[in-house]
Amino acid sequence: MKAHAGEMQPSINNTDGEEHSRWRRMLTSSFTRRRMEKLRPAIQQITDDLIDQMLAGPNPIELNEALALPLPSLMICELLGVPYEDHEFFHRHAGVTNSVNKTPEEAAETIAELRRYISQLINAKMGEPAEDLLSDLGTRVKDAELTLDEASRLGLILLVAGHDTSANMITLGTALMLQNEEQLAVLREQSDDSKFVTNAVEELLRYLTLPHLLARRAVIDDIEFDGETIRAGEGVIVSLPAANWDAEAFPEPGKLDLTRTSSHHLAFGWGPHQCVGQQLARIELHVVFSTLFRRIPTLRLDADISELKFKEDSQAYGIYELPVAW
Repeated sequence: MKAHAGEMQPSINNTDGEEHSRWRRMLTSSFTRRRMEKLRPAIQQITDDLIDQMLAGPNPIELNEALALPLPSLMICELLGVPYEDHEFFHRHAGVTNSVNKTPEEAAETIAELRRYISQLINAKMGEPAEDLLSDLGTRVKDAELTLDEASRLGLILLVAGHDTSANMITLGTALMLQNEEQLAVLREQSDDSKFVTNAVEELLRYLTLPHLLARRAVIDDIEFDGETIRAGEGVIVSLPAANWDAEAFPEPGKLDLTRTSSHHLAFGWGPHQCVGQQLARIELHVVFSTLFRRIPTLRLDADISELKFKEDSQAYGIYELPVAW
Protein backbone atom coordinates (compact mmCIF):
# COMPACT_ATOMS: atom_id res chain seq x y z
CA MET A 1 0.00 0.00 0.00
CA LYS A 2 2.85 2.39 0.80
CA ALA A 3 4.50 1.61 -2.53
CA HIS A 4 1.32 2.53 -4.42
CA ALA A 5 0.37 5.51 -2.25
CA GLY A 6 1.74 8.02 -4.75
CA GLU A 7 -0.80 6.92 -7.37
CA MET A 8 -3.76 6.85 -4.95
CA GLN A 9 -5.45 10.22 -5.30
CA PRO A 10 -8.58 10.91 -3.19
CA SER A 11 -11.72 9.15 -4.39
CA ILE A 12 -14.74 7.25 -3.10
CA ASN A 13 -12.74 4.21 -2.04
CA ASN A 14 -10.02 5.88 0.06
CA THR A 15 -11.65 8.83 1.84
CA ASP A 16 -13.82 9.08 4.95
CA GLY A 17 -16.35 11.37 6.61
CA GLU A 18 -17.79 14.29 4.69
CA GLU A 19 -15.25 13.93 1.86
CA HIS A 20 -16.35 10.35 1.27
CA SER A 21 -20.03 11.34 1.52
CA ARG A 22 -19.47 13.95 -1.20
CA TRP A 23 -18.06 11.33 -3.56
CA ARG A 24 -20.79 8.83 -2.75
CA ARG A 25 -23.60 11.34 -3.34
CA MET A 26 -22.44 11.56 -6.95
CA LEU A 27 -23.37 7.91 -7.50
CA THR A 28 -26.07 6.76 -5.11
CA SER A 29 -29.02 7.99 -7.21
CA SER A 30 -27.67 6.05 -10.21
CA PHE A 31 -27.45 2.74 -8.32
CA THR A 32 -30.69 2.53 -6.36
CA ARG A 33 -32.39 -0.84 -6.27
CA ARG A 34 -35.34 0.63 -8.15
CA ARG A 35 -33.18 1.81 -11.04
CA MET A 36 -31.24 -1.46 -11.12
CA GLU A 37 -34.48 -3.48 -11.24
CA LYS A 38 -35.37 -1.66 -14.45
CA LEU A 39 -32.31 -3.31 -16.00
CA ARG A 40 -33.51 -6.84 -15.17
CA PRO A 41 -35.26 -7.46 -18.54
CA ALA A 42 -32.10 -6.42 -20.40
CA ILE A 43 -29.94 -8.63 -18.16
CA GLN A 44 -32.29 -11.56 -18.79
CA GLN A 45 -32.23 -10.98 -22.54
CA ILE A 46 -28.42 -10.78 -22.67
CA THR A 47 -28.13 -13.93 -20.54
CA ASP A 48 -30.50 -15.86 -22.79
CA ASP A 49 -28.72 -14.63 -25.92
CA LEU A 50 -25.32 -15.68 -24.57
CA ILE A 51 -26.66 -19.11 -23.58
CA ASP A 52 -28.21 -19.47 -27.07
CA GLN A 53 -24.77 -18.80 -28.53
CA MET A 54 -23.22 -21.35 -26.17
CA LEU A 55 -25.71 -24.03 -27.20
CA ALA A 56 -25.21 -23.27 -30.89
CA GLY A 57 -21.43 -23.28 -30.67
CA PRO A 58 -18.67 -25.72 -29.75
CA ASN A 59 -19.02 -28.13 -26.84
CA PRO A 60 -17.09 -28.01 -24.47
CA ILE A 61 -16.65 -24.26 -24.00
CA GLU A 62 -14.83 -21.87 -21.67
CA LEU A 63 -17.43 -20.16 -19.44
CA ASN A 64 -15.54 -16.93 -18.72
CA GLU A 65 -15.34 -16.11 -22.40
CA ALA A 66 -18.83 -17.38 -23.25
CA LEU A 67 -20.91 -15.91 -20.42
CA ALA A 68 -19.24 -14.73 -17.21
CA LEU A 69 -17.28 -11.79 -18.68
CA PRO A 70 -19.61 -10.65 -21.50
CA LEU A 71 -22.73 -10.26 -19.35
CA PRO A 72 -21.45 -7.83 -16.68
CA SER A 73 -19.23 -6.10 -19.25
CA LEU A 74 -22.19 -5.43 -21.54
CA MET A 75 -24.26 -4.18 -18.61
CA ILE A 76 -21.62 -1.85 -17.15
CA CYS A 77 -20.91 -0.50 -20.63
CA GLU A 78 -24.62 0.20 -21.10
CA LEU A 79 -24.90 1.81 -17.67
CA LEU A 80 -21.78 3.97 -17.98
CA GLY A 81 -21.98 4.71 -21.70
CA VAL A 82 -18.73 2.94 -22.60
CA PRO A 83 -18.36 1.33 -26.07
CA TYR A 84 -18.39 -2.46 -25.60
CA GLU A 85 -15.98 -2.85 -28.52
CA ASP A 86 -13.30 -1.52 -26.14
CA HIS A 87 -13.82 -4.41 -23.70
CA GLU A 88 -10.47 -6.09 -24.39
CA PHE A 89 -8.73 -2.84 -23.43
CA PHE A 90 -10.44 -2.45 -20.07
CA HIS A 91 -10.43 -6.20 -19.30
CA ARG A 92 -6.64 -6.15 -19.67
CA HIS A 93 -6.18 -3.10 -17.47
CA ALA A 94 -8.62 -4.41 -14.86
CA GLY A 95 -6.39 -7.48 -14.54
CA VAL A 96 -3.41 -5.26 -13.76
CA THR A 97 -5.41 -3.07 -11.36
CA ASN A 98 -6.55 -6.09 -9.32
CA SER A 99 -3.20 -7.90 -9.36
CA VAL A 100 -1.49 -8.14 -5.98
CA ASN A 101 1.86 -8.49 -7.75
CA LYS A 102 1.78 -5.29 -9.83
CA THR A 103 4.74 -2.94 -9.47
CA PRO A 104 4.24 0.75 -8.62
CA GLU A 105 5.22 1.52 -12.22
CA GLU A 106 2.62 -0.88 -13.63
CA ALA A 107 -0.02 0.53 -11.29
CA ALA A 108 0.73 4.10 -12.37
CA GLU A 109 0.74 3.21 -16.06
CA THR A 110 -2.53 1.28 -16.07
CA ILE A 111 -4.33 3.91 -13.96
CA ALA A 112 -3.11 6.65 -16.30
CA GLU A 113 -4.31 4.71 -19.36
CA LEU A 114 -7.76 4.08 -17.89
CA ARG A 115 -8.23 7.63 -16.66
CA ARG A 116 -7.16 9.04 -20.02
CA TYR A 117 -9.74 6.79 -21.68
CA ILE A 118 -12.54 7.72 -19.25
CA SER A 119 -11.70 11.44 -19.47
CA GLN A 120 -12.00 11.36 -23.26
CA LEU A 121 -15.41 9.70 -23.02
CA ILE A 122 -16.67 12.21 -20.43
CA ASN A 123 -15.40 15.11 -22.53
CA ALA A 124 -17.27 13.78 -25.56
CA LYS A 125 -20.46 13.32 -23.53
CA MET A 126 -20.29 16.87 -22.21
CA GLY A 127 -20.85 17.94 -25.82
CA GLU A 128 -23.37 15.20 -26.66
CA PRO A 129 -24.89 13.84 -23.44
CA ALA A 130 -26.84 10.57 -23.39
CA GLU A 131 -28.77 8.67 -20.75
CA ASP A 132 -25.78 7.11 -19.03
CA LEU A 133 -23.66 7.61 -15.95
CA LEU A 134 -20.64 9.16 -17.66
CA SER A 135 -22.98 11.79 -19.13
CA ASP A 136 -24.26 12.44 -15.59
CA LEU A 137 -20.68 12.88 -14.39
CA GLY A 138 -20.04 15.20 -17.34
CA THR A 139 -23.00 17.34 -16.26
CA ARG A 140 -21.56 17.56 -12.75
CA VAL A 141 -18.25 18.69 -14.26
CA LYS A 142 -20.04 21.41 -16.26
CA ASP A 143 -21.87 22.48 -13.08
CA ALA A 144 -18.53 22.63 -11.21
CA GLU A 145 -19.57 19.93 -8.72
CA LEU A 146 -16.65 17.79 -9.88
CA THR A 147 -13.46 18.39 -11.83
CA LEU A 148 -12.86 16.27 -14.92
CA ASP A 149 -9.99 14.63 -13.07
CA GLU A 150 -12.29 13.65 -10.19
CA ALA A 151 -15.01 12.42 -12.55
CA SER A 152 -12.50 10.19 -14.37
CA ARG A 153 -11.48 8.61 -11.03
CA LEU A 154 -15.10 7.68 -10.30
CA GLY A 155 -15.60 6.35 -13.82
CA LEU A 156 -12.47 4.22 -13.57
CA ILE A 157 -13.58 2.59 -10.31
CA LEU A 158 -17.05 1.83 -11.70
CA LEU A 159 -15.72 0.41 -14.96
CA VAL A 160 -13.21 -1.93 -13.31
CA ALA A 161 -15.35 -3.02 -10.36
CA GLY A 162 -18.53 -3.20 -12.42
CA HIS A 163 -17.52 -6.14 -14.56
CA ASP A 164 -14.60 -8.01 -12.99
CA THR A 165 -16.14 -8.98 -9.66
CA SER A 166 -19.47 -10.10 -11.13
CA ALA A 167 -17.65 -12.15 -13.78
CA ASN A 168 -15.57 -13.86 -11.10
CA MET A 169 -18.67 -14.58 -9.03
CA ILE A 170 -20.48 -16.17 -11.99
CA THR A 171 -17.53 -18.45 -12.76
CA LEU A 172 -16.79 -19.41 -9.14
CA GLY A 173 -20.47 -19.85 -8.34
CA THR A 174 -20.97 -22.13 -11.33
CA ALA A 175 -17.95 -24.26 -10.38
CA LEU A 176 -19.17 -24.47 -6.79
CA MET A 177 -22.69 -25.52 -7.77
CA LEU A 178 -21.39 -28.17 -10.16
CA GLN A 179 -19.42 -29.62 -7.22
CA ASN A 180 -22.53 -29.71 -5.00
CA GLU A 181 -25.04 -31.93 -6.79
CA GLU A 182 -27.69 -31.95 -4.05
CA GLN A 183 -27.73 -28.16 -3.74
CA LEU A 184 -27.72 -27.82 -7.53
CA ALA A 185 -30.75 -30.10 -7.79
CA VAL A 186 -32.63 -27.88 -5.34
CA LEU A 187 -31.67 -24.76 -7.30
CA ARG A 188 -32.86 -26.32 -10.56
CA GLU A 189 -36.16 -27.35 -8.99
CA GLN A 190 -36.80 -23.90 -7.56
CA SER A 191 -35.27 -21.73 -10.29
CA ASP A 192 -38.69 -20.11 -10.89
CA ASP A 193 -39.05 -19.19 -7.21
CA SER A 194 -37.63 -15.67 -7.10
CA LYS A 195 -37.49 -15.58 -3.30
CA PHE A 196 -35.54 -18.86 -3.14
CA VAL A 197 -33.04 -17.77 -5.81
CA THR A 198 -32.54 -14.42 -4.06
CA ASN A 199 -31.72 -16.28 -0.84
CA ALA A 200 -29.44 -18.71 -2.71
CA VAL A 201 -27.46 -15.82 -4.21
CA GLU A 202 -26.85 -14.40 -0.72
CA GLU A 203 -25.54 -17.78 0.44
CA LEU A 204 -23.23 -18.02 -2.58
CA LEU A 205 -21.95 -14.50 -1.88
CA ARG A 206 -21.31 -15.45 1.75
CA TYR A 207 -19.65 -18.75 0.96
CA LEU A 208 -17.33 -17.41 -1.77
CA THR A 209 -16.63 -13.80 -0.62
CA LEU A 210 -14.57 -12.58 -3.58
CA PRO A 211 -12.84 -9.54 -2.00
CA HIS A 212 -10.34 -11.48 0.09
CA LEU A 213 -8.00 -8.66 1.13
CA LEU A 214 -9.67 -5.42 0.04
CA ALA A 215 -10.41 -4.14 3.57
CA ARG A 216 -7.02 -2.60 4.36
CA ARG A 217 -7.17 0.19 6.91
CA ALA A 218 -4.96 2.39 9.08
CA VAL A 219 -5.97 2.69 12.73
CA ILE A 220 -6.53 6.32 13.82
CA ASP A 221 -6.83 5.68 17.58
CA ASP A 222 -5.50 2.96 19.90
CA ILE A 223 -8.06 0.15 20.15
CA GLU A 224 -8.33 -3.05 22.15
CA PHE A 225 -9.49 -6.12 20.24
CA ASP A 226 -9.60 -9.70 21.49
CA GLY A 227 -6.95 -9.02 24.12
CA GLU A 228 -4.61 -7.23 21.70
CA THR A 229 -3.77 -3.53 21.52
CA ILE A 230 -3.63 -2.04 18.04
CA ARG A 231 -1.82 1.30 18.05
CA ALA A 232 -2.76 4.42 16.14
CA GLY A 233 -1.04 4.44 12.76
CA GLU A 234 -0.71 0.67 12.51
CA GLY A 235 -2.20 -1.14 9.56
CA VAL A 236 -5.00 -3.69 9.72
CA ILE A 237 -6.08 -6.19 7.08
CA VAL A 238 -9.63 -7.37 7.70
CA SER A 239 -10.50 -10.77 6.24
CA LEU A 240 -14.04 -10.63 4.90
CA PRO A 241 -14.07 -14.42 4.21
CA ALA A 242 -13.19 -15.04 7.87
CA ALA A 243 -16.15 -12.91 8.92
CA ASN A 244 -18.47 -14.74 6.52
CA TRP A 245 -17.25 -18.11 7.81
CA ASP A 246 -17.69 -17.15 11.47
CA ALA A 247 -19.55 -20.03 13.14
CA GLU A 248 -21.20 -17.64 15.61
CA ALA A 249 -22.88 -15.79 12.73
CA PHE A 250 -23.29 -18.75 10.35
CA PRO A 251 -23.54 -22.22 11.96
CA GLU A 252 -21.53 -24.82 10.00
CA PRO A 253 -20.06 -22.08 7.80
CA GLY A 254 -18.15 -24.54 5.60
CA LYS A 255 -21.42 -26.11 4.48
CA LEU A 256 -23.10 -24.64 1.40
CA ASP A 257 -26.80 -24.36 2.22
CA LEU A 258 -28.93 -22.41 -0.25
CA THR A 259 -31.83 -22.37 2.23
CA ARG A 260 -29.71 -20.63 4.88
CA THR A 261 -30.53 -17.01 5.75
CA SER A 262 -27.27 -15.28 4.85
CA SER A 263 -28.33 -11.71 4.13
CA HIS A 264 -26.19 -10.39 7.01
CA HIS A 265 -22.96 -11.41 5.22
CA LEU A 266 -20.15 -8.94 4.53
CA ALA A 267 -19.32 -9.83 0.91
CA PHE A 268 -20.09 -6.24 -0.15
CA GLY A 269 -18.47 -4.70 2.91
CA TRP A 270 -20.42 -2.81 5.56
CA GLY A 271 -21.20 0.73 6.62
CA PRO A 272 -20.43 3.86 4.58
CA HIS A 273 -17.95 2.08 2.29
CA GLN A 274 -20.16 -0.85 1.28
CA CYS A 275 -20.21 -1.56 -2.46
CA VAL A 276 -22.26 1.06 -4.33
CA GLY A 277 -23.03 -1.37 -7.19
CA GLN A 278 -24.18 -4.30 -5.07
CA GLN A 279 -27.80 -4.21 -6.28
CA LEU A 280 -26.72 -4.54 -9.92
CA ALA A 281 -24.43 -7.45 -9.00
CA ARG A 282 -27.23 -9.21 -7.11
CA ILE A 283 -29.63 -8.94 -10.05
CA GLU A 284 -27.02 -10.21 -12.52
CA LEU A 285 -26.29 -13.21 -10.28
CA HIS A 286 -30.00 -13.85 -9.70
CA VAL A 287 -30.65 -13.95 -13.45
CA VAL A 288 -27.63 -16.12 -14.28
CA PHE A 289 -28.11 -18.73 -11.57
CA SER A 290 -31.86 -19.01 -12.17
CA THR A 291 -31.32 -19.39 -15.94
CA LEU A 292 -28.07 -21.24 -16.66
CA PHE A 293 -28.78 -24.53 -14.88
CA ARG A 294 -32.41 -24.56 -15.99
CA ARG A 295 -31.57 -24.04 -19.65
CA ILE A 296 -28.57 -26.41 -19.63
CA PRO A 297 -29.59 -29.10 -17.10
CA THR A 298 -26.69 -31.39 -18.10
CA LEU A 299 -24.02 -28.72 -17.58
CA ARG A 300 -20.85 -30.19 -16.03
CA LEU A 301 -17.20 -29.30 -15.47
CA ASP A 302 -14.91 -30.40 -18.29
CA ALA A 303 -11.82 -30.47 -16.06
CA ASP A 304 -10.95 -31.75 -12.64
CA ILE A 305 -11.23 -29.07 -9.97
CA SER A 306 -7.53 -29.58 -9.19
CA GLU A 307 -6.67 -28.54 -12.76
CA LEU A 308 -8.33 -25.13 -12.52
CA LYS A 309 -6.15 -22.04 -12.10
CA PHE A 310 -7.57 -19.85 -9.35
CA LYS A 311 -6.86 -16.13 -9.05
CA GLU A 312 -4.55 -16.36 -6.06
CA ASP A 313 -2.71 -13.29 -7.41
CA SER A 314 -5.77 -11.02 -7.52
CA GLN A 315 -7.54 -8.91 -4.92
CA ALA A 316 -10.85 -10.28 -6.28
CA TYR A 317 -10.85 -14.08 -6.20
CA GLY A 318 -11.93 -16.08 -9.24
CA ILE A 319 -10.99 -18.71 -11.81
CA TYR A 320 -9.03 -17.80 -14.93
CA GLU A 321 -10.67 -20.44 -17.16
CA LEU A 322 -13.64 -22.71 -16.48
CA PRO A 323 -14.12 -25.41 -19.15
CA VAL A 324 -17.71 -26.74 -19.13
CA ALA A 325 -19.61 -29.24 -21.25
CA TRP A 326 -23.16 -30.62 -21.48
